[in-house]
Amino acid sequence: MTDTLDRLERQAMARLAAAETEEALAAWRTAYLGRRGAVTDAVKAVGTLPPGERPAYGRRANEVKKALDVAFGARADELGQEQGARALAADALDVTLPGRQPEAGRGHPIRVVMRRMLAAFAQMGFQPFTGREVESDEYNFALLNMPPYHPARDSHDTFYATQPGVLLRTHTSPAQVRIMRRSGAPVRAVVPGACYRYDQPDASHNFVFHQMEGLAVGRSIRMGDLLGAITGFARHLFGEGAQLRFRAHYFPFTEPSIETDLRCTVCGGAGCRLCRGSGWVEVIPGGMVHPVVLCNGGIDPARYSGFAFGAGVDRIAALWYGIPDIRLLMENDVRFLEQF
Repeated sequence: MTDTLDRLERQAMARLAAAETEEALAAWRTAYLGRRGAVTDAVKAVGTLPPGERPAYGRRANEVKKALDVAFGARADELGQEQGARALAADALDVTLPGRQPEAGRGHPIRVVMRRMLAAFAQMGFQPFTGREVESDEYNFALLNMPPYHPARDSHDTFYATQPGVLLRTHTSPAQVRIMRRSGAPVRAVVPGACYRYDQPDASHNFVFHQMEGLAVGRSIRMGDLLGAITGFARHLFGEGAQLRFRAHYFPFTEPSIETDLRCTVCGGAGCRLCRGSGWVEVIPGGMVHPVVLCNGGIDPARYSGFAFGAGVDRIAALWYGIPDIRLLMENDVRFLEQF
């Protein structure tokens, strides 16, 4: 019977040496050392032998099982090393090949245009300030001369928080009063940032958009100063050939008020989705700061005057890059952003 165990050991060792994959190794373990394997059956067979033969057979069976266990572990380690060596050889570095160019980061179109806008207004003496995105009803509406019944206060136009009187700012204009209270007059400031409204998204509107608030307060500031600042800004970004159109408008916090349109650079004025077929895009509303707002900012309107505007960064970015739909700017599609 011990001769049978010797043959079994030799056979198992030969097949183990021939196993070249993890699958073959697992199959060998099942065939010989598994619960129904050949060695396991041989160990169980000790009970069928005459009592005198059992001790020698049992010792030999345990020796074979132990030897195969050790051989299996050694072969598994050897096979792992062989596979690792093959993987290293396959991924070997060829130092003669040119290096791989790493992916470079890109500026988001909105941020790039915002920096250009800041640079343009800096040349006119405007300093950048930071406003609050989460605002109070007082600064967002009341101090800007918006009465309680103004439609902009409705929940279908404004994102209100659960805490009463707290909201996401609908424009960057709340910074006007904060700046005037902090700096007094004279002052020139621009405030870039995101704004939030319940707008119906389309090619020129979105729930989230960006503005750059501008404020200038001093002695003898007039409407001509505002028109000059807007014209200078447009020419700085779009060149001397930039075509502007000023229209009378109404805002509670400025009087008189204007709306500034820029000739659409996407279609050249022929009409497209961005300009809604008109050939013009509204980009910078503004006007002379209302005396009530000046008073709320702690400035005497009898001594000082000022102008304010809210430039639409998203629309200006769309005009700068020739993008027909501002919603593309906020979708964060890498395929789109990689073009800039």
